[in-house]
Amino acid sequence: MQPQSCDTMVALGNSTVSGQTIFAKNSDRPADECQPLVLRDRQHHAPGTQTHCQFITIPQVATTYRHVGSHPYWCWGYEHGFNEHQVTIGNEALHSKLPEASEAKLVGMEILRLGLERSRSAAEAVEVMTGLISNYGQGKFANKAGVRTYDNGYIVADPKEAYVIETAGHDWVVKRVERALGISNVYSVETDWQAISPTAEANATAQGWQGTNGNRFNFADAFTAASRSEGSGAMRRARSCAVLNLRSGIIDARTMMAILSDHSDGVAPEEDWQTAVRSSIGICRHPEADGSGGCTAASLVAELCDDDSRLPIYWCSLYSPCLSLFLPIFIEGELPPVLTIGDATPSDESPWWLFHKLNHLVLNGAPDAAATARARWRPVQDELFTSAHELARQAKAFIDDGHRAEATAALTDYMAGNATRMVAVVKELHTEFAGQTVVA
Repeated sequence: MQPQSCDTMVALGNSTVSGQTIFAKNSDRPADECQPLVLRDRQHHAPGTQTHCQFITIPQVATTYRHVGSHPYWCWGYEHGFNEHQVTIGNEALHSKLPEASEAKLVGMEILRLGLERSRSAAEAVEVMTGLISNYGQGKFANKAGVRTYDNGYIVADPKEAYVIETAGHDWVVKRVERALGISNVYSVETDWQAISPTAEANATAQGWQGTNGNRFNFADAFTAASRSEGSGAMRRARSCAVLNLRSGIIDARTMMAILSDHSDGVAPEEDWQTAVRSSIGICRHPEADGSGGCTAASLVAELCDDDSRLPIYWCSLYSPCLSLFLPIFIEGELPPVLTIGDATPSDESPWWLFHKLNHLVLNGAPDAAATARARWRPVQDELFTSAHELARQAKAFIDDGHRAEATAALTDYMAGNATRMVAVVKELHTEFAGQTVVA
């Protein structure tokens, strides 16, 4: 029941149709680990306030910003999320040569949340996150709660720029994104970094881990514990980067959704979309037919905006993106309460658990079950693309004219109606597929 993978990618405006930055993330976790959404308002904190994370306590800052996070139900942190300043972050599990530590550190998902809470730009988030990593550490450490810990990689984006952060214990490296790229469960920042922790090279050298390429320290070579050219993470990263490169200049939100829904094994990274549902293969992950293994538990595609023509649109999917609906979320409105429901117990009140059940029915159902589900979602998704972009422009105009309350109400009602419609459709699919099970 260990996480199998994750994939995060970003395309800057010089690679997209709209000229705006688009971010995407698949969060892959154990198949039965519910991952609902949560919205936390901007808050102001008194001097001396402390933040109680999963295992350690750190000083709080004066202001934490409004944000939405996708979080495993038990976890203080997030797999991905976005804040009121359009800072958007996703993380990856990485596996360094460092041994398991005995002392508690920050969990990688907590660093992501802290970056959202404390940052007004991607550059500021990088400063916040690398500062926390240096001071408190992250990575593999022993804990009595049985939480699986690991080193982390991140993409941090805002409307104007994006960065890759990769880590090993208290050390880190930062690379600025120039066009479009993807990251996965494999170290990727070699000598092409813009910033590096002051102790990285010395710590690697002390362990006898060579990472020198000429006069430039190679972070990935020094710290990685496995091959960077073989294995699932390497193949999935090759796939996402190849697709983004092939479509440079014509990337849009649908492109990102298609990548997140792709089942290519990465052997031929430039091949056409692979849509056949397969367990443990591809960027879109599915558990085995018996429900074991890992899966894509949540997805995000963020259409950011830096020209004030509209509000940013955050497309959120629950469970397998190839069988689900991407709901448009606006942080300027109130999150539908139904999207926040979910814990360890399966429940028909939780949309996450409803999509979990849909995935199981498809995996154990008729050969055309996946195609049937996708056909049902397609017209709904098409309608949402039209209505969400129209509302994004209208609500921005309302806010600019001083009518924020009216904009908030319209956005809140819109999201609530879409969530209700989504739940109704997924329940209809349950009924349709319930009698088609062909595998016990």
